Amino acid sequence: MSNSETRTAVAQLPPEEEEALLHTISRWVDRDVRPVVMKHDHGDIWPEEIVNQMAELGLFGAVIDPEYGGLGLPAVTYAKIVALISSYWMAVTGIFNSHLMLAVAIQRFGTEEQKREWLPKLASGEIRGGLALTEPNAGTDLQAIRMTAVRDGDDYVINGTKTWISNGVHGSCFALLVKTDQSADPRYKGMSLFIAPKADGFTVGKKFDKLGYKSIDSAELVFDNYRIPATNLIGGVEGKGFFQATGGLELGRINVAARGVGLAEGSLRLATEYAQVRETMGKPIAEHQAIQLKIGEMVTRARAARLLTFDAAEAYDRGDRCDMEAGMAKYYASEAAVRNSEEAMRIFGGYAYSKEYEIERYYRDALLMCIGEGTNEMQRIIISKQWIKRNPA
Repeated sequence: MSNSETRTAVAQLPPEEEEALLHTISRWVDRDVRPVVMKHDHGDIWPEEIVNQMAELGLFGAVIDPEYGGLGLPAVTYAKIVALISSYWMAVTGIFNSHLMLAVAIQRFGTEEQKREWLPKLASGEIRGGLALTEPNAGTDLQAIRMTAVRDGDDYVINGTKTWISNGVHGSCFALLVKTDQSADPRYKGMSLFIAPKADGFTVGKKFDKLGYKSIDSAELVFDNYRIPATNLIGGVEGKGFFQATGGLELGRINVAARGVGLAEGSLRLATEYAQVRETMGKPIAEHQAIQLKIGEMVTRARAARLLTFDAAEAYDRGDRCDMEAGMAKYYASEAAVRNSEEAMRIFGGYAYSKEYEIERYYRDALLMCIGEGTNEMQRIIISKQWIKRNPA
């Protein structure tokens, strides 16, 4: 069964409702987010007050069904919110996106009892968490995971280590991908996904000191005879975990694409402002052809990234299979973010290397977008395979 066959179409918001929501988010960004970005980024400080405000805005329940206390937003509106926030501070969008990957797994594949127990608390932000897939020797190749879960009466006992897990320090619950049958062939048939709250046997290892993507914690999670009720097995059936975990990656890649859009547009905004006030040879550098060529490319690149991202989001909202569309959006928008931030650095010249200016953060943050939610090399393979499948000779 394809991922899309487990989704139902989502209605778009009326334009006036979407506009009002985006206006509210924009005012919040101007009032509460922009004044604290540099302090938190430079100090790698967890933005507790911003996180609390995101919970009040409903962002932790953005795509959770209203039946369970969420906003039930379509992917298109969600992507617009992510792009808007990311154009000023990308890192904070990762806090609620990683959390929503846990929620989406429960919403799409969980039992009704699991949905009613967990989703309302996730939607309110009372419980915050993420998706724990990556291991020291298993990144893109998820089937190589080694973490095990062994049935013991009404419980499972879990052992192993996850790494590079967003919200690892400050989150309290994770969707945990494990091996329940190590002899399964093919390997994906032996994988299961659990709802794993922090408890005895579940400890946080090291927090990674990163080049960019500051203020959101990326950490190692260690499980040593961690005991969990069998009722926490998502869907209640072993062997479904690989598809349950990857089933949310379409939305995750749309989110990363939207972050790329925000970074590309934010870099363009900063470069445009600076080019009109910085003068050389008696005139603003925006009047020099060399700078105009750069800005012309940046404008086009940001616009193309936005259109590809919304195209993927619209396909997702229709319930269509959209791994190709999401892959194209993620690939192009993340590369656009890197290129636009680099060109903006060149436009700023020597000042770009100073932490007194924001543009250096965009450059540091953009590089992650080419790696997260599946490397861009993998995206190109996915795009190619799906294109060929859709266009047989």
